[in-house]
Amino acid sequence: MEPLTDLAEQIPLDPQTFIGIPLALIGAVFLSLGAQFQHRGVVKVEAHTADTLGKGLNGRQLALLLARPSWVLGTIMLGLAIVFQLSSLYFAPIIVVQPLGAIALVITSILNSRINHVQLNRKSITAIVMCVGGVFLFVGVAAFTAVDKPVTDQQLVTILIVLGVVLVLAGIAFVLLRHRIRAIFYVIMAGILYGFVATLAKVVLGRIQQGEFEWLTFTCLLGLLLATALGAYFVQNAYASGPPDLVIAGLTVVDPMVAVAIGIIVLGEASQAPLWAMLTFLVSGIIAVWGVFLLAKNHPQTRL
Repeated sequence: MEPLTDLAEQIPLDPQTFIGIPLALIGAVFLSLGAQFQHRGVVKVEAHTADTLGKGLNGRQLALLLARPSWVLGTIMLGLAIVFQLSSLYFAPIIVVQPLGAIALVITSILNSRINHVQLNRKSITAIVMCVGGVFLFVGVAAFTAVDKPVTDQQLVTILIVLGVVLVLAGIAFVLLRHRIRAIFYVIMAGILYGFVATLAKVVLGRIQQGEFEWLTFTCLLGLLLATALGAYFVQNAYASGPPDLVIAGLTVVDPMVAVAIGIIVLGEASQAPLWAMLTFLVSGIIAVWGVFLLAKNHPQTRL
């Protein structure tokens, strides 16, 4: 029994981690369904209004979305997905549960294929396998090597500064390049912003639980809301110019990779991970992100 005891001591595994995993998977199901319904609503609104491909949805189109039952239902489901995601973050480190949303990509791909009678080609299927396989390889290693650490004020300030830079750059890029933007831009930018949202949400929950609602926590909440709003706008534009499974691919790969990068580089959640685990994180991340670009290039519904 001693070898097993020694092994258990070497693995920084918290039993609570395995409570967060099923919550994250339930959230992924709601994410998939919500994306499908929202995409249907955006497509219908765009079909009855002026073409805004590459220009961004205008105010009138955004208002019309509120009158589409499918879009409203999708929004409710995405709200439930967020609730389950936040619950999972309460129990487990970001780098364990955040990537599990990739299961939504599989569900969305199947639903979109059946509902819209779109047969995925071999390259698209390969891309989806790369996305999901890369993410689950990452999670499999992270579940046994990641540790959940409290966030210091200095680390939080660093995250907020980087988020501020990202928000400014995203806004400038949208204003200057909006006439040439396609789905992949919106997908990548939304994924980056939501990666920060997940991190800040975990921080805010932890601080409120500890009774630390001061100016820094308030700043985190403000940054979270700004990133959520801009990310949501980018997602709606992505639905207007690309298939739902491409959008979900970006969100469930880029989002967790950004959150994971923050967790590893800034928060030190992988500080106890051995070298082989770090190399696995790198390789699996490259495979997953590469899969997103392949899906954007080869999906039958992608507008190029």
